[in-house]
Amino acid sequence: MSIELVHVGFNNIILINRVIAIASPNSAPTKRTIHEGRNRGQLIDMTNGRRTKAVITTDSGHIILSALTPETIASRYRQVEPKMSQIEELQIRD
Repeated sequence: MSIELVHVGFNNIILINRVIAIASPNSAPTKRTIHEGRNRGQLIDMTNGRRTKAVITTDSGHIILSALTPETIASRYRQVEPKMSQIEELQIRD
């Protein structure tokens, strides 16, 4: 498996392979998840003081806050994904 990094704003980068979900912060369950992550010490704030527009949940239980919308993060991942599949094809041929 290759390492796929995605820029989530303000020179912050996440490992997209570890992401379970990217959600909007407006719902009550998402707000509860943020609160629980803060209490557990697993909240990572990557907003640089801006308004939170996306809440990223990882497989390790960390909660990442981003100032970019979920749609923007997903589109950045789709831009990275084709490049990674091309690299994997080259590795298979060798």
